[in-house]
Amino acid sequence: MYFSPTGTTRHVVCGLATALAEKVLGSAEVEQKDFTLPGARKDVVSFGPQDLVVFGVPVYAGRVPNVLLKYLDTIEGRGARAVPVVLFGNRHYDDALVELADILQAKGFSIVAGGAFVGEHSFSKTLGQGRPDGKDNALVADFADKIAAKLSGPEPAAPAPLKGHRPYRPYYKPKNPDGVSVDIRKVAPKTSVDCTDCKLCVTVCPMGSIDPEDVSTINGICIKCGACIKACPVQAKYYDNENYLRHKHELEVEFADRKEPEVFV
Repeated sequence: MYFSPTGTTRHVVCGLATALAEKVLGSAEVEQKDFTLPGARKDVVSFGPQDLVVFGVPVYAGRVPNVLLKYLDTIEGRGARAVPVVLFGNRHYDDALVELADILQAKGFSIVAGGAFVGEHSFSKTLGQGRPDGKDNALVADFADKIAAKLSGPEPAAPAPLKGHRPYRPYYKPKNPDGVSVDIRKVAPKTSVDCTDCKLCVTVCPMGSIDPEDVSTINGICIKCGACIKACPVQAKYYDNENYLRHKHELEVEFADRKEPEVFV
């Protein structure tokens, strides 16, 4: 299961699930539940003790995206084993992994492992560019080996010791040049005259917020996931908010050095 507006979370979750299926079950057959688009978050989903679920979300401001919390509360684990996975944009995953694990555990899942992987940042095409990459894929395969070995042991799989803080730290906030926190939650992308009205942005928006009759109009919230900007074939979507652009630049400069995934089994 995954929420993946730009495909990075899907890449890791599906890669890990496929590898686990081959190693644990001897089969590459896996069932996917993509809850990225609004319609998919209307489905009732439940599991049972026979299930092993790789469950992934991106990290937004160091936490699980708060727009997903209501939906996540509807999922029933009923004794299923779970591997929570979070994708962060080369800054840090902060408390997102322990938060996701806590959410799943509260819904009846048993947490057997967890991982934080790196994907290209939703704000940027240079921060974490091209990730997950080949090195990340190799780590996914190694992670699958470790999980499979744990599940094949003679004793029931013990809970995985994950890294993070409880209580969770506040959401990561950008700051202005004076060091004062700024709020970019209401910032939304603009549409340039280069737009061809192909409406691809409408189909990829995970909040269903882009007006299909006028793609320059945002009717709902924008979570700044980057889906519309990265999908646009003519690069007609862009941000011009000063605080957003300053924050984007600071991230690209301060966190340019490669970060590596962390896994816990």
